[in-house]
Amino acid sequence: MDGPGPDALPHEVVLRKGWRLCLTEAGAWSDPSMRSDDVEAMDAPVPGTVAGALERIGRFDRTDPLPLIDLDAWYFLDLAGEKPGPATLAFEGLATIAEVYWNGEKRLAASSMFVAHDLAVTLTGDDCLAICFRALAPHLDRRGPRARWRPQMIVPQGLRLVRTTLLGHMPGWCPAVQAVGPYRPVRLVRPQPAAPQDVRLQATLEPDGAGRLVASFQGDGFSGTPELRCAGSGVEMTLSKDGRWSAELSLANVDAWWPHTHGRPALHAVKMHVDGQTHAIGRVGFRRIEIDRGPDGSDFSLRVNGAPVFCRGAVWTTADIVDLPGERERYEPLLRAAAEAGMNMLRIGGTMAYETQAFFDLCDELGILVWQDFMLANFDYPASDPDFAALVRAEAEQFLRRTAASPALAVLCGGSEMFQQAAMLGLPRPAWSGPLTDSILPQAVEALRADVAFVANSPSGGAMPFSPNAGVTHYYGVGAYCRPLEDARRAHVRFAAESLAFANVPEQSTLDAHLPVPAVHDPRWKARVPRDRGASWDFEDIRDHYLGLLYDCDPARLRREDPIRYLDLSRAASAEVMEATFAEWRRPQSSCNGALVWTFQDLLPGAGWGVIDATGLPKPAWHALRRAFRPVQVLLSDEGTNGLDVHVLNEGDRQRTLTVEVVCLRDGRQPVVSGRRDLALEGREAVTIAATDLFGAFFDTSYAFRFGPPSHDVTVATLRDGTTAAPIAQAFHFPRGRAKALLAGNLTAVLVQAEGGWLLQLQADRLLQSVHIDCPGFLPSDNWFHLAPGEARDIRLARTDDGEWPRGEVRALNLISPVSF
Repeated sequence: MDGPGPDALPHEVVLRKGWRLCLTEAGAWSDPSMRSDDVEAMDAPVPGTVAGALERIGRFDRTDPLPLIDLDAWYFLDLAGEKPGPATLAFEGLATIAEVYWNGEKRLAASSMFVAHDLAVTLTGDDCLAICFRALAPHLDRRGPRARWRPQMIVPQGLRLVRTTLLGHMPGWCPAVQAVGPYRPVRLVRPQPAAPQDVRLQATLEPDGAGRLVASFQGDGFSGTPELRCAGSGVEMTLSKDGRWSAELSLANVDAWWPHTHGRPALHAVKMHVDGQTHAIGRVGFRRIEIDRGPDGSDFSLRVNGAPVFCRGAVWTTADIVDLPGERERYEPLLRAAAEAGMNMLRIGGTMAYETQAFFDLCDELGILVWQDFMLANFDYPASDPDFAALVRAEAEQFLRRTAASPALAVLCGGSEMFQQAAMLGLPRPAWSGPLTDSILPQAVEALRADVAFVANSPSGGAMPFSPNAGVTHYYGVGAYCRPLEDARRAHVRFAAESLAFANVPEQSTLDAHLPVPAVHDPRWKARVPRDRGASWDFEDIRDHYLGLLYDCDPARLRREDPIRYLDLSRAASAEVMEATFAEWRRPQSSCNGALVWTFQDLLPGAGWGVIDATGLPKPAWHALRRAFRPVQVLLSDEGTNGLDVHVLNEGDRQRTLTVEVVCLRDGRQPVVSGRRDLALEGREAVTIAATDLFGAFFDTSYAFRFGPPSHDVTVATLRDGTTAAPIAQAFHFPRGRAKALLAGNLTAVLVQAEGGWLLQLQADRLLQSVHIDCPGFLPSDNWFHLAPGEARDIRLARTDDGEWPRGEVRALNLISPVSF
């Protein structure tokens, strides 16, 4: 047992230590009295899982996991020495079929890992708490109402009847690590007089810029009248008949909360002052979220505080597939990496698990919007079963109350791919939805988070749920369906809640440390490559398709003859496809209003979907997205016989003076034509300029007319700060493809010590493609980037371990030989 945790109130104790875990055959013990010494008891961290406890003593391998749903798991805790008196045991998450015993008496039965429970107890000073997690397998074998469809990706089908995470039950998607145990905290809560309890906060932003705060709490024992305070203003609270104090506070011209790409995520402390004491009761951000469906009713655009926001980011999986952690320290490195990459939205899909308040606190602070699916995916759920419907309603209401003050929560969705499954099997439109998405969930949202946009299902909104040209789609035209890069425009994507899934190869340092096997040919490598169950291909095949397309080579032959080159081109290929696709989607004329990559982080080291590997190290794709997501950006688009268009974007909230320069290079170094223009862009403004307008004369920038041999092989657009001339962003266009521009070049690399760290100064004599820096113990500020000739490029090296002096190599796809520093 531990003292108050960092997130606990003084009257709370988080029961972290002292737990013992026993595993038995299913049904072997009917109650705690049957505990015997012949069954091993092991230390078990709480919050935690059975898999986590076993892994810590070397008896669980996440790469080859033991099945855990066939066993009963018993957790025991002695609470000797606690001060006698009334208390409440708060169970924030029990996975999944659980029985709670207090001093040998069964006091609670739980049947959903997503529903929290409070249990009133009386402490005697010598008490014992036991929790039995019953084997899940027998519950998966029982029959329920007949399903109208059966998804292939999830096994067994009985999971549709049980409220548990689908993580661990999707072969080809993730390792079979099954969630069992008290994966969320268990707290001992004592009565606390004259203090606010059950605090509820709701903050909204009115169209005129005024903030509106509604607050209430349960409390007694006050001699005076509480005053609600926020942002320098206050108002007296009133007491209702049910014993709740409440107040509404209006704040003129309040500092609003914005996603970090579009402004400052301003947060305001909320306090209650009474009887000479001030109590901190929460924190809020004032913002307004709206969905714009466009004039045809088929659009899907998110507006924050009245401004359209291009949402970009990724689909979140979990901070750790074994522990399913919910602590701030486990989330923070990952969420900071998302913000550093310019992501302004993360989606928690219906195949995952609800994250804790710490996740939303960090997203509030970092200015990251959250698209939250309710934990429903693919199945035809038994919504007509009143017990099942009640569990879904309870988990939804608890989640909404827990996150009621979070400004980051932007979209609530009734689940993932249920409509799609029904439609693909030919069921009529009325069969796609049901009570869960039509009434139970939207009613809960309307009652508890009316300030958040609601989407019935993802994907949905078009003639078919998955049609990309209306509503919300899961877009894999560029990706799994091997369409050309031009399909990103041709498909008229409106909003992609999922997109661009590839088997993204991690950096070589991760492979050397965690997967030192021959790439592709070794079964251990292939086991980490995601695939759709039953498909004759995997997502490495998809990546290879685009590798061949971009670099004009045979991936299979390259893999046999030069595996190192193959891996480098593989890393470059998925990164290039992502950057090029987002450049298409972010141009001002695009129909697309946002897209999220599948997925943010890997579950195991290897070529997984994640743009962050399982060790927390960014992959080349992360660096590409970091460039693609810049709020102040320059883009190039090939408009055929109309030539190249140059797009300059300023998503920030202030005017920027900028200079855009465009140059076409022959042989990767000889300028053929160039031009520049000074710009003054207001906040949230974008402009499009024909490249020939910068040149002042005709030039075949897209090599569309083909009057004779091509006169250049690359166009470089550079965006600079109008005052300092410092480079902000660059874009590249290869009129004959990337392979034709792979001309051998040289590089100089100079390491200099600068204020706050180290700089690596790079300069090339010819355009270098996918320049990558390998520096153990240091993370480059950019990597896998193209380097234009002439001008020096400074790359900051951030220390990631105890290394003092950076040492490493710089490589590029067309560098004559690696350069050491």
